Amino acid sequence: MLLEDNRKLSASGSDYKRMSGDELADFFRGIRRRHHGEHIVFLCVGTDRSSGDALGPLVGSRLMELGFKYVIGTMPKPCDAANLERLILDIPPDSIIIAIDACLGASASVGSFLVSEQPLHPARSVGIKLPAVGNYSVAAVVNVNSPKPYWTLQMTSLHLVMQMAEQIALAAAEGFQRG
Repeated sequence: MLLEDNRKLSASGSDYKRMSGDELADFFRGIRRRHHGEHIVFLCVGTDRSSGDALGPLVGSRLMELGFKYVIGTMPKPCDAANLERLILDIPPDSIIIAIDACLGASASVGSFLVSEQPLHPARSVGIKLPAVGNYSVAAVVNVNSPKPYWTLQMTSLHLVMQMAEQIALAAAEGFQRG
């Protein structure tokens, strides 16, 4: 999970572009064009035990419903801080990984998406050190950054998270011509 800096969209030196859900399909379309015929894996990070952090598993489950075969992190089998390092070991080394997670950010950014051609840094906002993951990343700004990020994620609107998860999944389906 990334934190959005209020002055610049940046995390560990990686630049992120803020976009609306309507723009996400173009992001995925670009990945499809650059990596046509390569093994694409969606790594959907999060847990089903927190409304704010359920975005990843919700996206993963929806991607599976839309016909994507290579998805790690679904509602029945989340990819979270407890098993992320083990699960990424099972990804073939030549895979192109699109990492998806929720994040906290500035109030003006809630409901938008941060995308990058850089890895995602999961669980950073709650102080857990996990490896950076992905060749590409999508972070959904689900709530406002606060001094108590774990509590903030627990109190995040599930309705907003579900809407944003659906936007990501449908944009991926459009971008990769699925569903």
